[in-house]
Amino acid sequence: MGDGFLWFGFFFVLLQTDFEAEPEMSAPAHNTRRYGWLPATLAVLLVAAVAWSACSGVVKLAPSELFGSDIFLNLRLPRIIVALLVGAALSVSGAAYQSVFRNPLTDPYVLGVSSGASLGAAVAILLGLEARVWGIGLLALVAALATVWLIYRVASIGNRLHTSTLLLTGVCLTLLLSAVVTFLMVLHQDKMESIIFWTMGSFGSASWFDVALVAPVTAAGVFVVLYYAKDLNLLLAGSETAQSLGVEVEKVKRMLLFFTTLMVAFAVSACGVIGFVGLIVPHCMRLICGPDNRRVVPCSILGGALFMLSCDTLSRTLLQPAELPVGSLTAIVGAPLFIYLLYRNKKSY
Repeated sequence: MGDGFLWFGFFFVLLQTDFEAEPEMSAPAHNTRRYGWLPATLAVLLVAAVAWSACSGVVKLAPSELFGSDIFLNLRLPRIIVALLVGAALSVSGAAYQSVFRNPLTDPYVLGVSSGASLGAAVAILLGLEARVWGIGLLALVAALATVWLIYRVASIGNRLHTSTLLLTGVCLTLLLSAVVTFLMVLHQDKMESIIFWTMGSFGSASWFDVALVAPVTAAGVFVVLYYAKDLNLLLAGSETAQSLGVEVEKVKRMLLFFTTLMVAFAVSACGVIGFVGLIVPHCMRLICGPDNRRVVPCSILGGALFMLSCDTLSRTLLQPAELPVGSLTAIVGAPLFIYLLYRNKKSY
């Protein structure tokens, strides 16, 4: 009953809204009145998702049993919190990237974070570091940050950061590192299953240690994106226009890309690569709310957390006691929904 009500509510929010998509990503239109209900609706659904996730699993728990249960306190609660943090981080990063690059199809992995983290995780698995605390995550984080640093160095000319060069360099390096990971899997086929499962994402090993690492970085990144939401709106009109309106374009780009990339790197190191969240959630929020990032970003925080936690709960309950990679569910659920939204709004593009 709980999951049926939750998903009905989630799809009601996304599918029954009279969307007003913009032909292009541009300066925000002032059509905020109709969508004031959205944050409250998402917050209610998010609370329902947390309750559903806390009580569901191989061991069913009644609400009255939660805080006296080691299963909830040591396994499910940190997993829920990490899923919420990762969902919010990926969604907010996606919203920021789409505005900085002025492209609604840009996602948080475009700068090579996922491919770098995958290479680091593959090396950690080959070295047998799975049993150590954050053994895979640490190498994944270091490799992800090193990859992004290299891309920044290539794309920066003096004090200017060329977003087109940044994007192209990220795509090329992503393909190169993905090929290296594939090569390693072919050479070590006994470890192939572990590497593939990590690259498809899972919160199965989430712990309070992950919460302590991911939470402050996500909080800082979300604060920075919210702080620069107005500047993001001006960047949609182009760098020259934003500059003429008083935006320190290069500073804003660097701050946003640094903190969002840091968020994504820590998120990926904690749970693996989970695709589609940073693409579909901010895009859906933009279709509902309009292009104003002062509305898109807060709604993306709630929507991303809701979407991620719901998919994670399904991943561990659909085939219990077996567990599905959560990244496969985000794609299975997200791709058809995204196609439907594009089809419904195709006359607006």
